[in-house]
Amino acid sequence: MKSRKILGISIVLLILILLTGCEGNMENLQGSYETNLDDIDQYEPEYGGEIVLPVTNINSLNPLIVNNKSYYYFSKLIFESLFEYDENFNIVNQLVESYSFKNNNTINIKLKDNIHWHDGEKLTAYDVAFTINAIKYSDDNSTYKRLWKAYVGNFNGYNLNNFMEPIVIDELTLDIVFGFEFSHMLDVLTFPVIPRHIFVDNAENKKAYERALDVDDYVPIGTGPYKFVSYEKYKKIQLEANENYREGRPYIDTVIGMILDDKELALIAFETGRIDLAFSEGVDWEKYAQNKQINIVEYISQNYEFLGFNFSSEAFSKYGRRLRRAIAYGINRQEIIENVYLGHATQIDVPIHPNCWLLSDEANIYGYNIDMAKKELENMGWKDVDSDGYYENAEGNDVVLALTTNSYNNLRLKTADIIVENLKEVGIQVIKDYEENIPDNLTEEDKENQWIELNEKLGQGDFDMVLLGWNLSPIPELSFAFHSSQIESNTNFIRYSSEKMDKALFEAYTASNLEDKLNAYKDIQGIFLEELPYVSLYFKNEALLINSKIKGDIDPTFYDLYRNIEKWYIPKDLQQEKVDNK
Repeated sequence: MKSRKILGISIVLLILILLTGCEGNMENLQGSYETNLDDIDQYEPEYGGEIVLPVTNINSLNPLIVNNKSYYYFSKLIFESLFEYDENFNIVNQLVESYSFKNNNTINIKLKDNIHWHDGEKLTAYDVAFTINAIKYSDDNSTYKRLWKAYVGNFNGYNLNNFMEPIVIDELTLDIVFGFEFSHMLDVLTFPVIPRHIFVDNAENKKAYERALDVDDYVPIGTGPYKFVSYEKYKKIQLEANENYREGRPYIDTVIGMILDDKELALIAFETGRIDLAFSEGVDWEKYAQNKQINIVEYISQNYEFLGFNFSSEAFSKYGRRLRRAIAYGINRQEIIENVYLGHATQIDVPIHPNCWLLSDEANIYGYNIDMAKKELENMGWKDVDSDGYYENAEGNDVVLALTTNSYNNLRLKTADIIVENLKEVGIQVIKDYEENIPDNLTEEDKENQWIELNEKLGQGDFDMVLLGWNLSPIPELSFAFHSSQIESNTNFIRYSSEKMDKALFEAYTASNLEDKLNAYKDIQGIFLEELPYVSLYFKNEALLINSKIKGDIDPTFYDLYRNIEKWYIPKDLQQEKVDNK
């Protein structure tokens, strides 16, 4: 069905861009909601102990074909990348000692000299080259091929098999030659590096690549802080501390990945003490706040919610920017954040993550202001002629807008209802083009069918305003949503076309240095705030629920929930044998 193709950009790997379907202001920064952490200072880091983490719906231990978020996070304990992101999405070295650009499309990389695989072999440039070639050999639907495609964006219809060429210079040095110049080249190099010697017998060939991409019977050997010990299918994965880890031995001895069917069962397992950590993606984690056995660490997720306008609809093609600004001023986002998300969201005016180094200082200008909203409408000649509480246009005619969303998502339903009421206070009449009566026994099939129907409406342009969300990558490559070339593909389903935006997006994509990239993204945000293709609402917050026995530098990000796990520890008096639940 065409409608599935239009917006069903569903790649389960966390860091790809996708449209979210079935299920703050700037003070709400990462880690703002933490509980039961007052006693950390009375402990000193100690070695020992065990931590049990959730892994759901796993189909392979192979990091190159990872197909769920939980193992993506878990695999980062075993495998490392050339580069990684810091808390502000800056690229930082992980396996790399130093790098330089030889020309506009070639990166020279020098690896660190003190890195060994878990089997004792030394990491070399040949391992990096082999990993790149294995990913290139994989089919176009494979995880990292899709990821590369997302990084490449929409400006290069490029054959990904020719996209990147590794050239080994010596044991620790290689050049990576890209087929074209673009500003996300370092971001591409965040894939997990795997050991060549495990898969190559005599020659590096397609059989070696096939072994590297194998789904079954894969034994993970990486360079990370934890080493693979054993795997009991459908039960658990066991890791042990890497004694020779270059950053120092992790404090916690053993990490168990308990395999569970889904997130709901993982939460139950956490509540019953079978696992030590759980993810809370809803808004109800405050119920754990009074439990002294649980720490809550909140962080800003990748889930960006917005109100989009159909630029081909009669209302928005006729009334344009002033109407969009009136709507932006008229929505009380803090009311939504407090009443719908219980405070667990971060308000922002642009589709750039609040922690991102590319965020402009002028990224928040549309505060809730009914007077400003009405002023925008009145400057168009609108008046409430018949005193019914709604403005009529300059010709004295009613203006009625329709708002649609996937209302079987309960948070979206509540948000949409508040938006309708907010705009009523401004004098803008909005009808609810969504189902308000939710079935008592709502099923996943019901949600999926509604989602398909919504896709069809968007594909046909049969809407005025739509409340939706994107899962945004650490790389804010936004051409998929706002470049005019993407109207035909329907990722730019609002049919927004702006020469200024097209130019700014291209300049951001082709920026040759960090300063140019920063300036280009500042321009994108300025144009976005001026033209308002979306009203940005907020990024949703999520939380880690953690057994309070675990101490240390617990600092999750949406792309690495177990960041700094080698620095976590369990005080001796809290270490105990874990019951093996079978």
